[in-house]
Amino acid sequence: MGRTILRTQSRVQPRAQASALPLDTIIAGDCVEVLKGLPAQCVDMIFADPPYNLQLRGELHRPDQSRVDAVTDAWDQFGSFAEYDRFTRAWLGECQRVLKPTGSLWVIGSYHNIFRVGTALQDLGFWLLNDIIWRKANPMPNFKGTRFTNAHETLIWAAKSEKARYTFHYRSMKTLNDELQMRSDWVIPICGGKERLKLNGSKAHPTQKPEALLYRCIMAASQPGDVVLDPFFGTGTTGAVAKRLGRHFIGIEREASYIAAAHARLAGTVPGQSDNLATNKSKREEPRVPFGLVIEKGLLAPGDILCDPQRRHAAKVRADGSLVCRDATGSIHQIAARVQGLPACNGWTYWHYSVGGQLQPIDTLRQQIRAAMH
Repeated sequence: MGRTILRTQSRVQPRAQASALPLDTIIAGDCVEVLKGLPAQCVDMIFADPPYNLQLRGELHRPDQSRVDAVTDAWDQFGSFAEYDRFTRAWLGECQRVLKPTGSLWVIGSYHNIFRVGTALQDLGFWLLNDIIWRKANPMPNFKGTRFTNAHETLIWAAKSEKARYTFHYRSMKTLNDELQMRSDWVIPICGGKERLKLNGSKAHPTQKPEALLYRCIMAASQPGDVVLDPFFGTGTTGAVAKRLGRHFIGIEREASYIAAAHARLAGTVPGQSDNLATNKSKREEPRVPFGLVIEKGLLAPGDILCDPQRRHAAKVRADGSLVCRDATGSIHQIAARVQGLPACNGWTYWHYSVGGQLQPIDTLRQQIRAAMH
């Protein structure tokens, strides 16, 4: 939480400078070439929405003969699967170089490309953590009636390597989901309404992603103050959400119209304030506190008596943080397990101390110490 909150303005640079990381910046140019200009291991998270290589054949019309907006732009056109694969491995290889060992990468795609992307990720040494199904609450129908309605896209979440220690806020994801474990199928509406950017009455970008989708990814896999890179920045959804959540962003985009739309969007995005960005921590994320530290800080003293909630078993605290109960000595966990005849037990929640005649779990003392660490 002690890192600097990003600046409120974005700017456009023609090329990245390796000597200084271009934070909160949209860099104009080809993503592979721009990525080559960034330092190694400089970003904490990457979100990539690459061309899908849709292989469209002709125009698509609704039953009323109105034309369906589809991705017909030159940036989504590739001469062959081999050409698309070379492009994919090039930008993913540079992403792997600039990603920190503790970082992770998200790639979103459709059935047209995501399996090819997944193969490239594994071949390059990324370690796949999840495939997330984004199920669209309001998908576009299949007007021809020749296939199932395409109602989802796939996100691949990958660590830099198999042994990487990546960021994952499990507890925050559970809180975000009304205290239910967050699953790998996400029901989120497609981008629409006021969120959908328009240019002269038409969509500013054909595949603008909803901010809710990026919110979940960035919240799950980064910390406030981290640097989030998007090599296909488009109209700036990643940057807008990163700014709201107190992260820095680096965007790479080659289309001038998208850059202009993203710049205007970011200028109107309110940055997150550090005191509002704290999240619930899982037990694994909290700092370890040995029971001996409770004794050292004087929260309990040698000779104090601990007991279980029903006062059936009692144990005396010793100077080194061990407990003695009848003929046995050991840690708070070992003695708790022994008196119950169990193979293991969490002593922090089992043992209680008396405060004004009322029993309190010793875990409250651990939480006091943890609170002072922040």
